Amino acid sequence: MAELLLEILSEEIPARMQARAAQELRRLVTERLTGAGLAFSQARAFVTPRRLALVVDGLPKRQPDAVEEKKGPRLDAPVRAIEGFLKGHGLASIDAAEVRETDKGTFYFAVKRVKGQASAKVLPGVIAESIQALSWPKSMRWGETRFAWVRPLHGVLAVFDGRRLAGALELGNGAVLTFGNTTRGHRFLKPGKFRVTGFADYEAKLEQAKVILDPAKRRAAILKQARQKAARAKLELPDDPALLDEVTGLVEWPVVLLGRIEERFMDLPPEVLTTAMRAHQKYLALTDKDGNLAPRFLVVANMESADKGKAIAAGNERVLRARLADARFFWDQDRKQSLAARTPRLGDIVFHAKLGSLDEKIDRVQALAVEIAGYVPGADKDRVRSAARLAKADLVTGMVGEFPELQGIMGRYYALADGEHPEVADAIAEHYAPQGPGDACPGAPVSVAVALADKIDTLAAFFRIDEKPTGSRDPFALRRAALGVIRLIVENQVRLPLRRVVESAKGLIDHTLLKRGSQASLSRTVPGWGEIDTTVLAVLDFFADRLKVALRERGVRHDLIAAVFALGGEDDLVRLLARVEALGAFLGTDDGGHLLVAHQRAANIVRIEEKRDKTRYESADLSNGKLVQVEEKRLAIRIFNSESDAQEALAREDFTGAMAALANLRGPVDDFFDKVTVNTEDPDLRANRLRLLARIGETLNQVADFSKIEG
Repeated sequence: MAELLLEILSEEIPARMQARAAQELRRLVTERLTGAGLAFSQARAFVTPRRLALVVDGLPKRQPDAVEEKKGPRLDAPVRAIEGFLKGHGLASIDAAEVRETDKGTFYFAVKRVKGQASAKVLPGVIAESIQALSWPKSMRWGETRFAWVRPLHGVLAVFDGRRLAGALELGNGAVLTFGNTTRGHRFLKPGKFRVTGFADYEAKLEQAKVILDPAKRRAAILKQARQKAARAKLELPDDPALLDEVTGLVEWPVVLLGRIEERFMDLPPEVLTTAMRAHQKYLALTDKDGNLAPRFLVVANMESADKGKAIAAGNERVLRARLADARFFWDQDRKQSLAARTPRLGDIVFHAKLGSLDEKIDRVQALAVEIAGYVPGADKDRVRSAARLAKADLVTGMVGEFPELQGIMGRYYALADGEHPEVADAIAEHYAPQGPGDACPGAPVSVAVALADKIDTLAAFFRIDEKPTGSRDPFALRRAALGVIRLIVENQVRLPLRRVVESAKGLIDHTLLKRGSQASLSRTVPGWGEIDTTVLAVLDFFADRLKVALRERGVRHDLIAAVFALGGEDDLVRLLARVEALGAFLGTDDGGHLLVAHQRAANIVRIEEKRDKTRYESADLSNGKLVQVEEKRLAIRIFNSESDAQEALAREDFTGAMAALANLRGPVDDFFDKVTVNTEDPDLRANRLRLLARIGETLNQVADFSKIEG
């Protein structure tokens, strides 16, 4: 067995693209190896800012011999068909074909034994095809070449079993990159070429040339140095895995240096300082033991220097000083004008060409938020109104113009400076949340009302102009908005009638659109919803789809979700989830499992007999006078009582109680199937018993559509 080593050397690969590219290279190469019949024991991919590398262990030195079989005509086929088969497969005579018996008759087979090639001859094509197939979010061409790659390529190292592979990568217009067995070290510290014979040799020589190949090792080295620097300064390093991953992708030989923030900037909001450091400069912030931001930062350099990094640290301090000087200017200037005075300028910002300005959106959000506040316990409508009006005002401040990541956050600071109530200020900061599964969900009543209004307006607006998500395309992040609404409702137990609120949102949007000459949307009748506007229905269906996704991710069975959703007309997500949970708990009991089987048995009998008789057996036609056996009389009485008890429990939203009422059916249902013959010879008696079975299904379907539940 032998080892394949591949390296693609290039200009700097953006950090955000590195991990996916390494995985993609591994996938492309291993798929082609498998397709070529070259089995392997393991394949590992590595990436640095300048190189993608792959090592594949346990490869055979030669492809295994293969047998290719092609089925031909039947033994009794016309002569011309047999001759064509022989000619098409290069067989000299009929004797060269094999005759085989199959379950469809006797056929000729062409059997060709193909001798495996040396792996060294197959691998160059595998490598070239894989490199050409690797896709990037953004690619470029350089020089006279037609080959597209994320950055210009410098070389391809390809070594198999210690020897260079004879191959090349075509770049177009006659340009090629011939495979080699040499690479380069760190661009500045050790830029010279060196030859390698295998992965162990390659990794060791790279480290000697100031390149740590493995991203995990680089990350660990950065973290170790950063903690040591922080400890020496008697400070602490906050956990920031995303930034640590990013800086790992920026360096091949990490050197962590300590920098200083001038004291005159430390009274800026901490978010301003961390954003300037983190988002713009990729610096690691430090805190004191109480968690307060310290006037120090860590920069991860890609260089060693004779002065132990003093000049590099000083240079980064100057860059940060300029950034923070800008921030200081914006902070001082922005507070000279109140947020309320800035809101008219939102009319100059287009929310969407068909949906008007951001000021028009705020008008809608304000009205909708006040309505939603009536369903959020503790939400003061005056504060909700103020927060909604001011929510987007910081978008026209200088600070947010320079640091867009601070939208909402700066609005909170400016609102507090203006003397607004803290609940209003917090709602401004939190109304964008939650923006993802890892984002905290607002819990303050005013924040919840404004955040819900903002997201529901966005959803209703884009659905109204038919800008819905399609497949993987979601340019307006509507899936994220819907999941945000679901989390706000569920995590805060808000009893929000979604249909009514979406109808209000759609009405406000129609008012905006009417000024632009848009036509009114249509309505139609839908089971469970009645007469409903098509835009409103589409938004509610979208919420249902997103809720199903969220529940499946929490491990809830898909059939239970489908069973509850099939009832239709439910727009209270808290109540809907309570019903799903109660159904799951009920079916986990012995009574629930038996009743599910009984429902399926009853439904199957009724369906089969209705099909045979070409009629419908409606439970409304059930006649108590035609119930003759004790078991069927007892079942009818128990159905009536269980229906009544379940309806009362459902009315008070006691779904566990409703399930318990259904559990009382188990004994009578079991007795009925044990002792009553449904298909009796008396046609009237038979029809009445089928109606009784139909009644079982209708009773159970009060709490969920049991036909959707898997046995």
